[in-house]
Amino acid sequence: QLQLVESGGGLVPPGGSLRLSCAASGFTLNYNVIGWFRQTPGKEHKGVLCFSRSDGSTYYADSVKGRFTISRDNAKNTVYLEMNSLKPEDTAHYYCAAGVVEPNPIERDYGMDYWGKGTLVTVSS
Repeated sequence: QLQLVESGGGLVPPGGSLRLSCAASGFTLNYNVIGWFRQTPGKEHKGVLCFSRSDGSTYYADSVKGRFTISRDNAKNTVYLEMNSLKPEDTAHYYCAAGVVEPNPIERDYGMDYWGKGTLVTVSS
């Protein structure tokens, strides 16, 4: 029912900034959490970066805290990820995902119900 499409990936130099977008179609109150995840090329697992709850509160992983910001524009049915002070280790495929409950690392796909196909961010000089 819910379709998520990421965009905005590309090449950015270290220390630079980039904003990703996640366009959501069919978003309902059944999905209380939407967030961003990433998977480094060649790595087995995705990692959670941040997520936004329906009450507006947010969570950030330590690796991106203070550098990345998640925001929502409900009128446009879009979620954004503003990335600043990018590092080469931020190079990854970035995904947005939505679910009823908060991401749980012990669950398959963090327990998220819908995933986008991802967008590639490459941080390199």
